[in-house]
Amino acid sequence: MDFMTSMKISSAGLNVQRKRLEIISSNLANLETTRTQEGGPYRRKDLVVTAMPLENEFGQTLKNQLGENLKSANVTQVIEDQSEPRLVYNPKHPDANELGYVAMPNVDLLDEMVNLTTASRAFEANVTATNATKTMAQRAIELGR
Repeated sequence: MDFMTSMKISSAGLNVQRKRLEIISSNLANLETTRTQEGGPYRRKDLVVTAMPLENEFGQTLKNQLGENLKSANVTQVIEDQSEPRLVYNPKHPDANELGYVAMPNVDLLDEMVNLTTASRAFEANVTATNATKTMAQRAIELGR
């Protein structure tokens, strides 16, 4: 694998994890949002990540040698979780129904914190891979001198 292909793969990973961190942050920020422009409580969001063929001249040559295994990750869609909202008894809340229950977002704090940790670690791993690629390229240049 050449330098640019490695950087493209790491860059795609960084992009996916950055978007994942943004979505998780939005979910956490709206943990108590009971009213949205669409109506009803905030719905948890998630990403659909798809493996796409890595396309460049070297990638095409490598694909011919290795088959269809060389892929890059891309965010293809942001989806809303369609599960039912949590009902919390709070008759004094302005959004409470006639029985005193408030429809709260379907966001679980613990799940989001786990997702935040894994996305952060994946982002760090991609940064490490990018830095390792840069170091190898610099050393190769030094050896060529």
